[in-house]
Amino acid sequence: MDIHESKKIILIGSGGSGKSYIAKKIAQITNYPLYHLDNEFWKPDWIMATKEEKIKRHEELFDGETWIIDGNYNSTLEIRFAAADLVVFLDVNRIVCILSAARRAGKKRSDLPDYLTESKWFSKEFAQFAKWQWNYPKYDRPKILALRDKYPEKKFLHIKSRDEANKLLDKWRSK
Repeated sequence: MDIHESKKIILIGSGGSGKSYIAKKIAQITNYPLYHLDNEFWKPDWIMATKEEKIKRHEELFDGETWIIDGNYNSTLEIRFAAADLVVFLDVNRIVCILSAARRAGKKRSDLPDYLTESKWFSKEFAQFAKWQWNYPKYDRPKILALRDKYPEKKFLHIKSRDEANKLLDKWRSK
């Protein structure tokens, strides 16, 4: 599959699965605009945008001919799924995801607004996030696979490891 055949790409998966990293690499390969939903939806003091604000922002993002959108947000997932040409589902082992999140704990990230920093490793917030990551395969994976079945015309890449993701990126770079 040539990545340039897809004009509207979403990346979904557990926190720490590599969505933002891979989205950045795809943006470098394609020169498509990249939108990190964490950057779009989080307000100061970790206040989340309302569902109405999220829907409005999606409509603005969808106006472009090409785009890459990285993020989960179940309340608006189907909107992105329906609008995308390609869905990249990073279904990476949950221990890898938790360790990845632990490595970035307390640091600034380019996919978050400048006014926010990841929770520290031993914080209550990090523990809650790790619990969500641990439960992701049980609660969120089925929703994603149900959307795949609901939209069979969508190209769907089910990536199960970082190695698989990196091989795919190498393939796309070589074209």
